[in-house]
Amino acid sequence: MTALFPDYRAPWESDDQAALRTHARAFFAKEVSPNEERWAKQHMVDRELWSKAGAAGLLCLDVPEEFGGSGGDFGHEAVIAHELAAIGNSSFGFAVHSTIVAHYINAYATDEQKKRWLPSCATGDAVLAIAMTEPGTGSDLQSVRTTAVREGDEYVINGSKTFISNATHCDLLVIVAKTDPSLGAKGISLFVAETKDLPGFERGRVLDKIGQHGQDTRELAFTDMRIPASNLLGGVEGQGFYQLMSQLQRERLIIGVSAVAAAEAAVAETIAYAKQREAFGKPILQFQNTKFVLAECKADVLAGKTLVDHCIAEQIAGRLDPATASMAKLWGTEKQKEVVDRCLQLFGGYGYMMEYPIARMYTDARVQTIYGGTSEIMKELIGRSL
Repeated sequence: MTALFPDYRAPWESDDQAALRTHARAFFAKEVSPNEERWAKQHMVDRELWSKAGAAGLLCLDVPEEFGGSGGDFGHEAVIAHELAAIGNSSFGFAVHSTIVAHYINAYATDEQKKRWLPSCATGDAVLAIAMTEPGTGSDLQSVRTTAVREGDEYVINGSKTFISNATHCDLLVIVAKTDPSLGAKGISLFVAETKDLPGFERGRVLDKIGQHGQDTRELAFTDMRIPASNLLGGVEGQGFYQLMSQLQRERLIIGVSAVAAAEAAVAETIAYAKQREAFGKPILQFQNTKFVLAECKADVLAGKTLVDHCIAEQIAGRLDPATASMAKLWGTEKQKEVVDRCLQLFGGYGYMMEYPIARMYTDARVQTIYGGTSEIMKELIGRSL
């Protein structure tokens, strides 16, 4: 696919990150793009993709080297997320694993916990997931009903979770649970479950989504599931809600990054189609309406790139605040939906056919304004900063 802005380079992007982009692009062209259709049918990527990505040095890029990571910064993670979105990928749960969940461990785990868990995450030998959402709770994390009760040297966990990405392959699962239901948000703690052969841990049904069919999203259940007390993240009860709130801006920013990259890919795909698709004896790109629609979409994409690049630079510098991260997610994901929809219209009936990438881009985009905090929640958070 022809790049929409072939000479564009983000102001935060170093030579090392530019080289990483080239490396990642080649890896994904070989290991990801040819398998998308098959993964969509089986509702998950192949397990070996994780170990291949780890061997290629594409996981946990901003985790310190002493814990198995590459010692980079958020920009390295953004490069990978951008390149995945640029090829229309929504199957590989890279961001959940590397950008989001790894940093709950990196930020809050004890050194012993970091040494125990993070190296295998960087190699892809362990896949990460996080179990926040429950049936009926949505964005209201204070209302989770999953409980963790201390019994000697163990916690007994009971509850259920839904919409869990990477749920099929996850080896390490961060669980949001109530250790003291009487304390509300102050009674929430995070636990890391090592899921292999774990009694009481059940992977429920694979969820039938309208898009992102290759992403292994499913329900999880915990029935008297016992984990060592040493698996309490950070070793102190009642810190879970603070830990969640402090890390959510990474999640929201990386979603914004992927949203703008996906919109850019949609515009590039549509321009290529409009140049070769003819109607009334000439390519449809020669019609004024087509040109005007794509001109507006291209301008929106450049505006989005500028917004997320500003936020990435602020995140790298340690200055990004939650409201600004929410702006990146709100604007990026809402604009992704709008741009992809306008692009699909230019494909006519073919845009409704799943054999065309634009159709997958359309269905994949819809959830972007929902997970990681809905657009309505983003507006509320931005509103608090006024």
